[in-house]
Amino acid sequence: MKPLSKLCLIAASLLMLGTGSAMASDIAPVKADNVVLVHGSWADGSSWADVISRLQAAGLHVTAVQNPLTSVADDVAATQRVLNQQDGPTVLVGHSYAGTVVSEAGVNPKVSSLVYVAARAPDAGEDFVALSGKYPTMPVRAGTEEHDGFVSLKQDAFLKYFASDVPHDKAMQLFAVQQPIAKTLFTDRTTAAAWHSKPSWYAVSSLDQTINPDLERFLAKRMGATTIELPSSHLSLVSHAKEITDLILEASGRQP
Repeated sequence: MKPLSKLCLIAASLLMLGTGSAMASDIAPVKADNVVLVHGSWADGSSWADVISRLQAAGLHVTAVQNPLTSVADDVAATQRVLNQQDGPTVLVGHSYAGTVVSEAGVNPKVSSLVYVAARAPDAGEDFVALSGKYPTMPVRAGTEEHDGFVSLKQDAFLKYFASDVPHDKAMQLFAVQQPIAKTLFTDRTTAAAWHSKPSWYAVSSLDQTINPDLERFLAKRMGATTIELPSSHLSLVSHAKEITDLILEASGRQP
């Protein structure tokens, strides 16, 4: 190979490495018949109820993980157990904190694509607390309370900041089933970031008062995700279930 040609090949290879995330998002989604949904902090699997019924109506096999919310490692293990039971390509979806979980668990070979819903999306080994600190703190934080090493949301904060656009009766049901999180949960770090190699989709909540919307936009852009933006609270999977379902269908290789 001529020296100039060799240099061009090396330069092209370096460019590909540097744009891996963006390239991953340009890959057409694999047709997937399975969806695994992972809930975030201060929630449980029932938060996906409206999305589940819509996905099932579209003919998809759907499973919602029940995270213990005790550590990233524990939540990843719970998610991997569900992924290992899937038969074929699977769309892995994470809401809120669960974006951390799907970023780690998404390296599972059964995962064909990733969907982030108003979610964290750390890089491998990244100090996400420090990254979040570059953006204004959202008001939900003022409504947390700790008991026996676990943190939950007070009712007022849950209704006003976490689920602000969810009908009151539904929001009260979600408040009743909220799962407290280990106080160290948000400081745990991941060892992998599957969005570097898997096609990714991201739903930004522009009215989010739990995760800063500008942080969500940054994360979506960094991973090169196919992105939509919804005029929603943090719980877009509840208040905008149709739009979230459509995004998951797109990631599964189907037309909404």
